[in-house]
Amino acid sequence: MITINGLCDQKQTDSANCKTVLTRADFEKIVDAVQPNMPARMRRQFATRYASALVMATKAEQMGLDKGASYDEHMKLARIQVLSQELNKAIQDKAAQISDKDIEDYYHANTAKFEQADLDRIYIPKTQQQPPAEADKDDDKKADKDDKKDEKAAKAAEEAEQKRQAEGEKVMKDEADKVRAKAAAGGDFNKLQEEAYQVGGIKTGAPNTTMGKMRRSMLPPAQSSVLELKPGEVSQVIADQNGYFIYKMKSKDTMTLDQAREEIKGTLRSQRIQEQMQSVQQSATPTLDEAYFGPEGPGRGMPPGMPMPPRPSSSSPK
Repeated sequence: MITINGLCDQKQTDSANCKTVLTRADFEKIVDAVQPNMPARMRRQFATRYASALVMATKAEQMGLDKGASYDEHMKLARIQVLSQELNKAIQDKAAQISDKDIEDYYHANTAKFEQADLDRIYIPKTQQQPPAEADKDDDKKADKDDKKDEKAAKAAEEAEQKRQAEGEKVMKDEADKVRAKAAAGGDFNKLQEEAYQVGGIKTGAPNTTMGKMRRSMLPPAQSSVLELKPGEVSQVIADQNGYFIYKMKSKDTMTLDQAREEIKGTLRSQRIQEQMQSVQQSATPTLDEAYFGPEGPGRGMPPGMPMPPRPSSSSPK
């Protein structure tokens, strides 16, 4: 697979035939240790870099650079890093061993997580947008205030703005209640959404109210209770800091075990990796000398070459 002419063992006396040959088995063993399932497009680049590093390492040995305190400390750190990576791999491999019974038990214990509902939703802004003409008047007042340095005028303008804001919020709260009543009476959600935007003074197009199938985890925590609605039911007005929401349940079902199988497998794998890593990290607690190291601050990363604790893979769903 790889032939390096001019590189050979120091014991080899035939300099004319000096070369190092790596077989396919040799190369794939190295690749599997570094990155299992390495893409084919990366193997040529890796082989070139490996061959170059091998030549440099051999030259370093010839110069005696494999002896001394610096080399020994680097090897200690490399050993720690390799062992950390091997532990991480062992934990991930063990966590991936999930039985059908484990999957079934999780599914039956967490059925609510796999409920999905076909929902419509109306969004009502929390306050009215200020018309451009009013905004221009306010800008004039601000300019006038800056010129005259009139604190009384500034206070009056602030109070007027607060009053306008409060009135706008009341208008939209009343609108949310009206929209909810119309929705409960069978009103068309898209039309009601457009009306709410008109009252709110929003000129951009109103969003489509059809959400499609939603899971509990896809909704904000304060709104996930809408999954308790029965088909055809309309929720009460749900308020949050951004505005008001009204939902309609069109249909509801639960994913089958087969549909949820891969998701559950990924969830269990992630949970087990996290539990095992926490167990390892909590088995011993380091304490640093603050007088020497100083307080921990932002922007302080790991020094180059320092082995990092292995982290669970983030490729699996949680």
